[in-house]
Amino acid sequence: MKPLVLFSLMIVLAVSASLLTAMQTGAQTVDEQTRKLWDTAFITPAASKKTASRRRTSYRVATPNVPVENVAPDTVVGVTIWRLRPAKRTDAGERLIVHDDNTTTAWLPERISPSTRLVQGDRLRITVEAVRGGFLYVINREQYADGTVGEPYLIFPTTRTAGGDNEVAVGKLIEIPGQDDAPPFFTMKKSRPDHVAEVVSVLVTPKPLEGVQITDKPLKLTEAQVAEWEKTWGSSVGNLEMPTDGQTWTKVEKESRTRALMPGAPAPQLVFYRPGAKSTEPMFVKLKLSYRR
Repeated sequence: MKPLVLFSLMIVLAVSASLLTAMQTGAQTVDEQTRKLWDTAFITPAASKKTASRRRTSYRVATPNVPVENVAPDTVVGVTIWRLRPAKRTDAGERLIVHDDNTTTAWLPERISPSTRLVQGDRLRITVEAVRGGFLYVINREQYADGTVGEPYLIFPTTRTAGGDNEVAVGKLIEIPGQDDAPPFFTMKKSRPDHVAEVVSVLVTPKPLEGVQITDKPLKLTEAQVAEWEKTWGSSVGNLEMPTDGQTWTKVEKESRTRALMPGAPAPQLVFYRPGAKSTEPMFVKLKLSYRR
């Protein structure tokens, strides 16, 4: 082989090796940066013996009757509930700026537990995180003192919340309502004296739900429709809870609408799981927000 040809061949091989190494390194970097909620959420009984400060950053099993084995990591759903209050100058945390009636108000979103008792006028936001591609739906029903519930309404998506975009992806935090929505929060309001709670159902599906038309208003669903979804995709659902009540909105969470969350970003307060669920199956989870008596 001629020296010039041999030299050229050596250059080609060197460049190819460099490209292969770069591709492998890049793939490893992407994998390392993948947001894996279940890996961070999983706890063992030994976790309860750790110090109180460590427990503040750990999840506890809120549903001990639902085992944490045989859970596909990409089927879990993270949910965080936020209550807004007027921000003070000395407060730490990011503000949500609301323009209303020629006034500008700075609100401070704080995490609350689903067991927090709410009052009329409370302003709430919900963030949802999935670890797979798909579509997000949120249903709300009123619950009354005798245990009965009102009609189910699909409150997300609508064209008034995030422009109707309900796609989920790994590391994408869905805000309900969005920061640019008007208003960017829900206001708690009783419809009648015996209205004691709001039952919120979160549904993540691999494909858009058939027959669901997205408009500018909440869509009334049928009892049979919601009952079938819950029976098929919401049985034996458990959840883990992280005691982060009072934790304020961070810059990372505020900027999540334009960039994906990395592993070091604040974890969701609640992680819902269903043992045995497949990655191709929807997930249907519920939580109840109760009014203070």
